[in-house]
Amino acid sequence: MTRRDAIWRGAGAALSGGACAASLLLDGSPLMIIFFPLALLGLVLVINGKKVATALRAERRGHYHTADVIHAQRIRRYRRRVDEPHN
Repeated sequence: MTRRDAIWRGAGAALSGGACAASLLLDGSPLMIIFFPLALLGLVLVINGKKVATALRAERRGHYHTADVIHAQRIRRYRRRVDEPHN
């Protein structure tokens, strides 16, 4: 797990935990419904990390598979670098 991925996961945990804590403070209030989507978004961030940001950025550009294409190109570039003979 990279540092940036850990930051995204930590932000998700903080968002989810904060939404749950706010819901506990509003015990029985209809305002609890506002915090439910925030808690779910936090859980998605905890599970997927920075992949969520990459997918949202690719979706905003109009092509969801952009992230997969970029990742595949980076893997090919890395393999090419590893396979080249060292002088």
